[in-house]
Amino acid sequence: MKWEYRTLMFQASGWFLGGKLDGQKFNEHLNRLGEEGWELVSVFDTNFTEGGTRDVVAVLKRPLQ
Repeated sequence: MKWEYRTLMFQASGWFLGGKLDGQKFNEHLNRLGEEGWELVSVFDTNFTEGGTRDVVAVLKRPLQ
């Protein structure tokens, strides 16, 4: 089977002690993509200093159409 991939970056808010992700918006976005046939493969964060999160990256896949 052949796949197509999609990478999304969600910006975390806040600066001083690391960002926070809006979980509700994150879930809503992933659910919309799930309805389009996308499957979540991986999620990871990018750090900027002392473990603070800058962005959350989500990788999704679906069968090539």
